[in-house]
Amino acid sequence: MNSALSDAKNLISDLMSRYRHQVDYLAIRLEAAEGTDILLRGHKIETLSEGISIGGQVRACYKGGWGFSSFNQLSSLKERVEDAIAAAKLVGIDETILAPVAPIQDDRALRLTGSDPRQISLAQKKSLCQHYGEILRSVDPRIATISVRYGDSAQKIILATSDGSMIEQSWVDLEMRFAATARDGETVQTGRETVGSRKAYEDLLGLDRQVEEAAQRAVNSLALPPVKGGAYTVVIDPILSGLFVHEAFGHLSEADMAYENPDILEVMSLGRRFGSPELQIYDGAAIEGHRGSYFYDDEGVPATTTQLIKDGVLVGRLHSRETAGKLEEAPTGNARCLNYHYPPIVRMTNTWIERGKTPVKDLFQNIQEGVYARNWIGGMTNGEMFTFTAGEAWMIRNGEVAEPVRDVTLSGNAFKTLADIEAIGDDFFWDESGGCGKGGQSGLAVGCGGPSLRIRDVVVGGEAIDD
Repeated sequence: MNSALSDAKNLISDLMSRYRHQVDYLAIRLEAAEGTDILLRGHKIETLSEGISIGGQVRACYKGGWGFSSFNQLSSLKERVEDAIAAAKLVGIDETILAPVAPIQDDRALRLTGSDPRQISLAQKKSLCQHYGEILRSVDPRIATISVRYGDSAQKIILATSDGSMIEQSWVDLEMRFAATARDGETVQTGRETVGSRKAYEDLLGLDRQVEEAAQRAVNSLALPPVKGGAYTVVIDPILSGLFVHEAFGHLSEADMAYENPDILEVMSLGRRFGSPELQIYDGAAIEGHRGSYFYDDEGVPATTTQLIKDGVLVGRLHSRETAGKLEEAPTGNARCLNYHYPPIVRMTNTWIERGKTPVKDLFQNIQEGVYARNWIGGMTNGEMFTFTAGEAWMIRNGEVAEPVRDVTLSGNAFKTLADIEAIGDDFFWDESGGCGKGGQSGLAVGCGGPSLRIRDVVVGGEAIDD
């Protein structure tokens, strides 16, 4: 795989020299990938595959118009370059505005801390899935369906740009997803867990207790009363905090949404206060060891750490070179594509709320009636509105965690919810289970993190109960 890409560098350099002056910007990105995909559903292995792919993409910009072409055969690269240039010239009628970046010559790899999954046999990976599947099934006879999904991928990228950059970078990504659905009559409950890593195959081993707990949550929820719907003061755990900051706020920080939508640009105006002075929110691929970490984005911009909210005030946005140029801001290294079939768009990397100073036990103080929610099993966002379903939840009564409840959904407006954060816990957890979707590119690896939060006036959906 590596030799095939290395042999292509001379061809890329020749084509770049020949065509770079015909457009305002030209980028050629080659990608070699190999990976494994296994899906166990019930007792049956439905998917068991290993694959290798080599392909690439060409992006050209001329008078503000973009042309894009992807390919699977290196022999067609010259034609694909010409296709992208022709498309850009066909639609370009304005001005190309890209934030400047210095040319880079570099070859980097995200180093593993343990075993490379490419050195683990397919039989071992299959056996691991079956082991976890057996744990899910064995928890209780009321477990109706289970699924285990294993995936690993190794990618090596070569990116050449008309700015003079020639960058090689590579990484390995791993993920496992577990789900168990329990049924008792017409009552159905599901428990889920996801584990991801860019460090080592060993990070997917020894998860027996975590897998068992996912199935046990589904079983336990069958007998729980549904929460009474209403507005509550809610305490959420770090996993839900990470999901919230990614889904409800992070996407609004992606600058392509802002410059394409004047209403969002007005709402997301720099200098606007969104929360208390204790609130700090960041995104960045420069921090090491997380699933959203890398050295350069897919435009060759070095990874950074961007503070989005400082002391409760919006101070930053996430950018591609184009959005940074159009908004006259610095590029942040957030242009990413899922693979060579798609052009880079503005995407989050690792997004987190910084830990606060309130001891976690104090978050519950003086809450007469509230909800404590942990983990998640689903959710959706629509602009600034969000709805998340908690993986497990309890009522809070008189400042203490009380009886467990089920069917807890949390919904609201992202901006109002940020303003309604009453206290930020002194704990913190990184969730490496994220697979982000945007613009038809689903499953892009990201990291999310945060502390426990206490938030007032959260709308909690559940069963309507007459007093």
